[in-house]
Amino acid sequence: MPDDLYQRYQAAARAHREHISGCPACTDRARCPAGERLWTAFERLQDAYLARQRSKRTR
Repeated sequence: MPDDLYQRYQAAARAHREHISGCPACTDRARCPAGERLWTAFERLQDAYLARQRSKRTR
């Protein structure tokens, strides 16, 4: 069974990539409000996924 947290993390990354591909306001250094929301969701899920992966290695 696929890891749900990993699936959500990848979906957030995909949503952000799709957004920035069509948003003229989003750059490497600045984001529109929608782009910022998508980036924040991606970061939060990525951090959670990586923290869980690290905790599995230390057991």
